[in-house]
Amino acid sequence: MAFVMSAQTVMPTVGVRARANAPRAAPTRAVAALPEMTGMSAHSLGLRRDGSEGVASFGVEAGGKWFMISHGKKVARLHRPADQRKALLRNLTTDLLRYGRITTTMARAKAMRKPVEHIIKLGVDGGEHKKRQAEAYVFDKDLVAAVFEAAPGRYGDRPGGYTRIVRTLRRRGDNAEMAIIELV
Repeated sequence: MAFVMSAQTVMPTVGVRARANAPRAAPTRAVAALPEMTGMSAHSLGLRRDGSEGVASFGVEAGGKWFMISHGKKVARLHRPADQRKALLRNLTTDLLRYGRITTTMARAKAMRKPVEHIIKLGVDGGEHKKRQAEAYVFDKDLVAAVFEAAPGRYGDRPGGYTRIVRTLRRRGDNAEMAIIELV
């Protein structure tokens, strides 16, 4: 029995959109600049331009929502909006500096490694301006003072790599990859 796609099946639309919040319009003329760049037909790629603005963006539409394609982005989104993601990373960074070792998911551990190492590097470098930068990120000012007091002696000769991530058993329930992240 062969698979036949019916006319009622809805497939995600890939294309170019003038604005992410613009109302959905019927497919219009193909983008003329793309065939020269890619060597492929814009029509065969499903690319289009909605609206009259000259600005276009790439994305995927699925279920009535427009999602941007995140090729080449190095930040882990962690399935959260930007404000919640930043608050999560600040909380995890504060907890790791306070306790020295925490258990979290592998994705969160990899995402928080960069800010933790940055705060420790600020502590190794020392100075009032660097301390204020660290206080702007970490929630506890006494903790920042302790980091700036202990970091030069503990990490002064180390050029980086202040954290270690160790894999643990997967979480029961959703089978998420878990890890212990600790200060070296």
